[in-house]
Amino acid sequence: MAVPKRKKSRSTTRHRRAQWKTTPTQLVEIRVEGKVLRVPRNLVKAYHSGLIDVED
Repeated sequence: MAVPKRKKSRSTTRHRRAQWKTTPTQLVEIRVEGKVLRVPRNLVKAYHSGLIDVED
């Protein structure tokens, strides 16, 4: 396991952590049971096959 040779300062650690950003989930419009929904792209098959219930 890798072990740091020197202590990292708070400033360095916080600057590194501040650079991490998430991207918004891409939503796709689908029609299920006559309703138009905006769902994440990776869940489209689950909605169509009925694994995930459509809520109001």
